[in-house]
Amino acid sequence: MLKRILIANRGEIAVRIIRACRELSVETIAVYTESDREELHTMLADRAVCIGRDRPESGYLNMENIIEAAKLTGCDAIHPGFGFLSENPRFAEMCEENDIVFIGPNSSVISLLGDKIRARQIVSQAGVSIVPGSDGPLPGIEEAKQCARKIGYPVMIKASAGGGGRGMRRAESEEELENAMMEAKTEAEVSFGDGTIYMEKLITDPKHIEFQILADSFGNIIHLGDRNCCVQRRNQKMLEEAPDFRLSDEMRTKMGRDAVLAAKTAGYENAGTVEFIVDGSDYYFIEMNTRLQVEHPVTEMITGTDIVKQQIRIASGLRLNMAQQDIVIRGHSIECRVCAEDIYNDYAPDPSEINFLHLPSGLGVRVESALYSGMRISPFYDSMILKVITYGDTRLEAVRRMRRALGETIIRGCKTNLPVLQLILYNREFLRGDYNTGFMEKHGDHLLELYDAAGGRLNESV
Repeated sequence: MLKRILIANRGEIAVRIIRACRELSVETIAVYTESDREELHTMLADRAVCIGRDRPESGYLNMENIIEAAKLTGCDAIHPGFGFLSENPRFAEMCEENDIVFIGPNSSVISLLGDKIRARQIVSQAGVSIVPGSDGPLPGIEEAKQCARKIGYPVMIKASAGGGGRGMRRAESEEELENAMMEAKTEAEVSFGDGTIYMEKLITDPKHIEFQILADSFGNIIHLGDRNCCVQRRNQKMLEEAPDFRLSDEMRTKMGRDAVLAAKTAGYENAGTVEFIVDGSDYYFIEMNTRLQVEHPVTEMITGTDIVKQQIRIASGLRLNMAQQDIVIRGHSIECRVCAEDIYNDYAPDPSEINFLHLPSGLGVRVESALYSGMRISPFYDSMILKVITYGDTRLEAVRRMRRALGETIIRGCKTNLPVLQLILYNREFLRGDYNTGFMEKHGDHLLELYDAAGGRLNESV
């Protein structure tokens, strides 16, 4: 088993990893920037090391400083969490060069699956369905026009190195195509340093379903069931649940097999997520995330599996201690992402000081957060400040428990998206489980109107 792990991250995910390490008797080293000196993860770790100034590029994205910190503190591994360097093949390669275990797949697999074009080609050759689109990169507008005519409008232009909703633009017609390509290419170059783009048929308002994968170094690969991630705003997830309420057992079995097949074909190792879109009775592979997902807790709740501990076990060279037949899905779980943002100002981030904080608890309620009263939310990072997760024997029980939990969540000093999350849980379409990725576009404005009509106070009569 690994002895000492440096956590190359901050906030709630750093705290989450520290907890798993503590239970495995593994020492932890936290890293922080100057403005993060008083963050919770620095207090909970066995030791904390400053790696730079405030901005990500001088701190949590500074590969050289992080590697040096790991070497100076005698770490045998680095856990990247999610975001930052978690899917950076060069960082994984640097760990390998310095005899430090990278808790995730190896650099070549990250590079392979991080290239969305190559990933599509590989899983397609293995027999997994992919969204119709270009066979490779789009070299120019004429080739793009030909491809769009072949697959039909609307189409989506995507960055090959993309992720997190960046580098994506839709085109409804040939007149919109060139501008969509230019915007996607420019954003990809700025965000990822790679302007390579490709095209996919835009399947309007599909369901977004993903499967959690675990794979060891002995060729054993299993999945831990599915998650529904359809409640999104501008391709950013807001609420996830597991399992999907409306997925048939037949389709769930097929998708699970294809998820394992995709991982096996790529030579995958450690935890990962295979993402699909579902359109009626058809489903298509879209990408594989080579890291821990923000929404991993809902899978943990319904399977009883600690995914972070499994990551550490696998990285330690141990075999999976479970087989596919051992995975039993029980009950239902929901996760809500609470963000410090102004819902009346186009969800703009609101990095303010927390004056008062009360977090929910009770049977079936879990909170992932690094918040405490008196701390100031950093303006340099993602606006998500905590995750509330509930579990119930049934979906309705999980929903009702989440209503109660969000109602108990009190955050004073900054604006949050709590009202919107609460109202989603009363929406009839959501309650029926019939919703798709167009949910927020369809209902977002109405949810704000309901909140205004309620005078800023929510109850079960809404």
